[in-house]
Amino acid sequence: MKRAILFDTETTGLDPLTGDRVIEIAALELVGDLPTGRHYHVLIDPERDIPEEASRVHGYTRAHLIGQKKFHEVAEAFLAFIGDDVLIAHNAPFDFGFINAEFARLDMPSLHPARMLDTLDMARTRFPGLPNSLDSLCRRFGIDLSERTTHNALLDCRLLAQVYVELMGGRQRGFELARDEGGLSAVSYALSQARVPRPIVPSAEALEAHAAFVAKLKEPVWLMQ
Repeated sequence: MKRAILFDTETTGLDPLTGDRVIEIAALELVGDLPTGRHYHVLIDPERDIPEEASRVHGYTRAHLIGQKKFHEVAEAFLAFIGDDVLIAHNAPFDFGFINAEFARLDMPSLHPARMLDTLDMARTRFPGLPNSLDSLCRRFGIDLSERTTHNALLDCRLLAQVYVELMGGRQRGFELARDEGGLSAVSYALSQARVPRPIVPSAEALEAHAAFVAKLKEPVWLMQ
């Protein structure tokens, strides 16, 4: 089954081109679109101040990050964890922009945009015109938000992993038997293809009954052009 990496960042602000930096990276390994339990998580010293408005979002102040590793000290470990796999994020251009700005400071190659899978785009396609923030999607899918008091990157990844499964069609859209050398070892859900739509086509009898019902109504909307 295919491997993908779901990741999130927290930053000192909104624009890496004006000097904002990454302060936290979290990433979860997905196989068959489900978390395996393997993850990568690191706090980073941004080597600059953290504005108060940013601290209100993620909860980190400059004092929390003094003594943490610098980005150049974690870059190789992050790249080793993500490999060459698809990278999933909510509002992915934001996270790609910050990570690539950090790589640019080190004269390292950028993450290629072809690797990007944006769950915000997926949600907007599925729910056009509705709020599609991570919080909104969690509420829509009945995912517990009780621990989300700030935008912690690792917690956000775990919530997004549940949202991603729902956006892909849900946990029970298919399954396969996983095998090891000794034979059958587990049942694992395989989410490698989208759920096939099943159109509901009314019978002739149902259409006739509906027409009889509509005929009894005054100015029925079904007959208005």
